[in-house]
Amino acid sequence: MTTPARAILLVSAGSMMLVAMALVIKHLGTRIPVAETLFFRSAVGFLFVLPFFWRNPMEPLRTKRPGAHLLRGFVGTMGNLCFFWTVTHMLLADAVALQFSRPLFMLPLAVLFLGEQPDLRRSLIVMTGFIGILVYARPFTAGFDPGALVGAAGAVFSCWVVICIKWLARTEPTRVIMFYYSLWTAALSAIPALIWWVTPTPIELAMLIGVGVLGIYGQGLVTHGYTLAEAGVLVTLDYSRVIYAAILGYLLFGEVPGPWNFVGMALIIAASLYLVMIERRPKPPAVAEP
Repeated sequence: MTTPARAILLVSAGSMMLVAMALVIKHLGTRIPVAETLFFRSAVGFLFVLPFFWRNPMEPLRTKRPGAHLLRGFVGTMGNLCFFWTVTHMLLADAVALQFSRPLFMLPLAVLFLGEQPDLRRSLIVMTGFIGILVYARPFTAGFDPGALVGAAGAVFSCWVVICIKWLARTEPTRVIMFYYSLWTAALSAIPALIWWVTPTPIELAMLIGVGVLGIYGQGLVTHGYTLAEAGVLVTLDYSRVIYAAILGYLLFGEVPGPWNFVGMALIIAASLYLVMIERRPKPPAVAEP
C-alpha cells in the first residue's frame, strides 16, 4: 500500500472510531452523567500514557510548568464536558459540527494571546462561521437552541488547550504534556462524577472503557495519518465525521436535522474547513532581496 493510501486509510478509520465514540457517549447519556463518562475516558487515556515512562518513571515529577499543566487540564476538562453534553443533548451531527468550529475561535484568540495578525480574507471567513453558529442557535427567536452555545463554548475551551500546548511545548516534552493532561482531566472530572455518580451495569462499564479506547486509538490514527501525507485531502476526510454522524444519527436515533440546522451546520463546516486548509497549505519559500 502506498504511503498516501495508508494515510487515507488511517484518517478514515480514525474518524469512524471517533464517531463510534460519540455514539457510545450518546447512548450512555440516557443514564450515565457526562462527567462520569469523561472520567472513564480520561482514566483509560492515562493508563495508555504510563508506558511512555517505564524507563524513567520520575520524569513527569521534574516538570518546570506545573501551573500551566493544571490550566491545560482545566480547560481540557471543560471543553470535553461541553462536547459530551452536546453529544448527549443535541443531534449527533450538530454536536460534531460544533466541535469542528474550533478554527473560528482560534483566530481571534491567536490575535489576542499569540500576537498573530490575520488578513482580511481570514477575518471574513471567521465572521461567516460565527454567522453559522447564530443561524443554528437563533438566540433571538422562539427556536433558540442553547445547546449551540454550549458547543461553541466547548470549541473555545479547545482553543485554549491549543494555546496551552504552545506555551508548554517550549520547555516540556510531548509525553509529559500528555501525562499531565490525562492526569488532571481524570482528577478534575472525578469531582462532579462522584457527586452525580451512577453505578454502571457490567455492560455500561464495558462501554465506558470502550469510550476511552475508541478515543485514544481514533485520535492516534488520525494524528499518525496526518504525518504520512499532505493535509489538503486528509483534512476533508477528517471533516467527513459530520457526514458519518448524520447518517448514524438518523439510522440509530431517528435524528433528522431541520432546515436551520442544515444552513448553520453548512456555514460552520465550510468556514472552518477553509480556514484549516489554508493554514495547512505549504508557505511559499522566502525570496532573498537582490
